Amino acid sequence: MSSPSEQNRALGEQLHQGFSVAQRIQLYLHNHPTAAPLLVLIIAVVVFSTLIGDRFFHPFNLSLVLQQVTIIGVIGIAQTLIILTAGIDLSVGAIMVLTSVVMGRSAIDYGFSAPVALLAGLSVGAICGLINGLLVSRIKLPPFIATLGTWNIFFALNLWYSNSQTIRSQVIDQQAPLLQWLGNTIEFFGARIAYSSIFMLLLFVIIWYALNWTAWGRHVYATGDDPDAARLAGIRTRKILLSVYILAGVVCGLAAWVLIGRIGSVSPQAGFTANLDSITAVVIGGTSLFGGRGSIFGTLIGALIVGVFRNGLALLGVDVLWQEFTVGILIIVAVSIDQWIRRVAA
Repeated sequence: MSSPSEQNRALGEQLHQGFSVAQRIQLYLHNHPTAAPLLVLIIAVVVFSTLIGDRFFHPFNLSLVLQQVTIIGVIGIAQTLIILTAGIDLSVGAIMVLTSVVMGRSAIDYGFSAPVALLAGLSVGAICGLINGLLVSRIKLPPFIATLGTWNIFFALNLWYSNSQTIRSQVIDQQAPLLQWLGNTIEFFGARIAYSSIFMLLLFVIIWYALNWTAWGRHVYATGDDPDAARLAGIRTRKILLSVYILAGVVCGLAAWVLIGRIGSVSPQAGFTANLDSITAVVIGGTSLFGGRGSIFGTLIGALIVGVFRNGLALLGVDVLWQEFTVGILIIVAVSIDQWIRRVAA
């Protein structure tokens, strides 16, 4: 007598016998959301290495790509959590910059120790996420509208609180070097690997574990896939949404720490494109804008795709204008593939 898993496999094969090749591909991509972006990344690496040669595969250049996508990767984690619940957060960049200013002023202007300054920034990030979560889960505002409003609010608070002034890197280095710690690098076979890159990868692993191996993670996917069904199944969807937005705010605070380490200073004008960059990484990484489907590592792959394309085109001497043009095409293709997958999966 066959086991239940063997029976299910046989049943699946019978159901798929009448499917066309295109339908089989769509079902595979639906069940493996990182497959398509991973394939794109591999093709991009092969193409650019062929066109550029050894310069592209030089350890220093590869480590540079990883450093360049670190901020996008961390802020993309926050965006992924929101999009998995069928929402979108336009305020992640503003939260990141506001928390960086709080960290900088707490350490430099108020004389707090660097760990306390970091904690203050993370607390502000959590509060910003709480505000977004209450607007979405309690007041029932559409996430796009709610976070569009808070983006303007947080950005205005950032300019007001910072007096539109930058805290120079020399001052931070003297009084609160811990804020710049993630900007340090280590030499590894010709590569210069930043602490922030290692920090980003560890953060991806932690969030991946939370999404895939905890009840909370399963509830996040269920809430994004079908909130009504999740509610009927006993999942407290409002609390799940609230927790997701708060966690996203904290991750934005961590991104602020990465940002300070990356640029060395605290600038109220930094990270201006972080909102769109985070959405770009998530979408290209295969996470559905309709919620309930995607992988946190897909966001990492999406960020790497953007980094590889920009780096490769820059090495080929392509103007920045056309680099952004290429990224725009990638976004349109990624969303089109997502729509194609959803039609067959339905």
